[in-house]
Amino acid sequence: MGSFSIWHWLIVLLIVVMVFGTKKLKNIGSDLGGAVKGFKDGIKEGGQTPADNAAAAPAGQVTQDTRTDKNTIDVEAKHKS
Repeated sequence: MGSFSIWHWLIVLLIVVMVFGTKKLKNIGSDLGGAVKGFKDGIKEGGQTPADNAAAAPAGQVTQDTRTDKNTIDVEAKHKS
C-alpha cells in the first residue's frame, strides 16, 4: 500500500503522454539537457582564474559564440554616441 507497482507507473506515464503529447515531452527533454549542459559549462568557466578570463577575451570586447541554436535570434548591440 505504501509503494506503487509497475502498473501504476505505466498508467501515469500513459496519461502524461496523452495530455502533453510526445513532441512536447521531447522538447522538454532537450531543453532540460541544454540547461544542464549550460550549467556545466558555467561551472567550468567559473573555476578559471581572473588571469585566464582576461586572456580569453580583452576587456570591453564581446566574443562570438560558435554554437548555433534554432531558437536563438542574432542581434547586434549599438552604442549611443
